[in-house]
Amino acid sequence: MTAIDNDIWVYLSQTPLLWLTITLIAYGIGHTLFVRSGSNPAVNPVAISAGLIAAILLVSDTSYETYFEGAQFVHFLLGPATVALAVPLYRHLPKVKRAAIPMFAALIAGTLTAVITAVGIAAAMGAGPETLLSLAPKSVTSPIAMGIAERIGGLPSLAAGLVIATGIIGAVVVTPLMNVMKIRDWRARGFAVGIAAHGIGTARAFQVSPVAGVFSAVAMGLNGLVTAILVPVLATLFI
Repeated sequence: MTAIDNDIWVYLSQTPLLWLTITLIAYGIGHTLFVRSGSNPAVNPVAISAGLIAAILLVSDTSYETYFEGAQFVHFLLGPATVALAVPLYRHLPKVKRAAIPMFAALIAGTLTAVITAVGIAAAMGAGPETLLSLAPKSVTSPIAMGIAERIGGLPSLAAGLVIATGIIGAVVVTPLMNVMKIRDWRARGFAVGIAAHGIGTARAFQVSPVAGVFSAVAMGLNGLVTAILVPVLATLFI
């Protein structure tokens, strides 16, 4: 790279629009590969785009703070996107009401399982208290998980990374896992992935079935509420 090229890169790298553009291009590449694979869950567009962006930041020696100045515009849209989930929920509201009791039981069981198994396995492998506290809220959406982690003494940045990893893994394995377990009910499939894999899992659920997507969105919201109440209590008692 010549001195002129370097000067141009330094200028562009400080421009928020550059990182917004790179984020959109990276996701576009991931989505294109996902479509060309025949919607194979293993070709997850979020995982692909995150890997591409991480590689670019590493090669260009760009800090996350600089990157986020541009990416925050996409981050801002998470709020409106979450609110927009109310539209399909309204369309399928009768189905949600009829399944209220099973959903409540699944919510409590799923939330407890998500927290206890993750923390228990990590503790058995020798993870420290900060890691355990950051891991506890890994199955809820990033803003909630970061807030919980900070409140109970974990690391918000680590919690965010664990949330993303959890969502990607959940979105990749949910379809083949449910097929192997012979679970055909879209309500059950959607609710399960919503509890386990928050927004990324919910996006995957909407790709395969509108009903699964609705129940996943409900599970994601309820799990965030229950986890925000439950995890601080468990952390105080056991960690």
